[in-house]
Amino acid sequence: QVQLVESGGGLVQAGGSLRLSCAVSGIIFSVYTMGWYRQAPGKEREFVASISNGGRTKYADFVKGRFAISRENAKNTVYLQMNNLKPEDTGVYYCNRLQYMEPRDSWGQGTQVTVSS
Repeated sequence: QVQLVESGGGLVQAGGSLRLSCAVSGIIFSVYTMGWYRQAPGKEREFVASISNGGRTKYADFVKGRFAISRENAKNTVYLQMNNLKPEDTGVYYCNRLQYMEPRDSWGQGTQVTVSS
C-alpha cells in the first residue's frame, strides 16, 4: 500500500521560503511521476507542480518562477522548494503519485503552510 508522508510546512512571513518534503513508500518510486497539490480554506484542491521519472517538471502558472519541484530517488522523496511566498499560498500541501497527470493514490495528511502578510 502506498504511503505518502508530507512534512516541512509552517508559518512564514510573506516573501519567505519553505521546503516541503514528501516521503513515499510502497511503490517503486523512481518510475513514477510525482506531484504536489494544495488546498486553501474553502477551496478545492489544486495542482501545483509535477516531476516525471526523467526529471521533467511542470508548474501551475501561479507558482512559476517561485516554486521548484525536485526528487531524490535514493530517498524515495519528492521536494517542493517555495520561495517568495505570498499570503495566497496558504493552504494544506499534499503530494501524490500521478497517472496520466491525475492523482492516483489516497491522500496523506498533508502539511500546513501559512503565509502571513
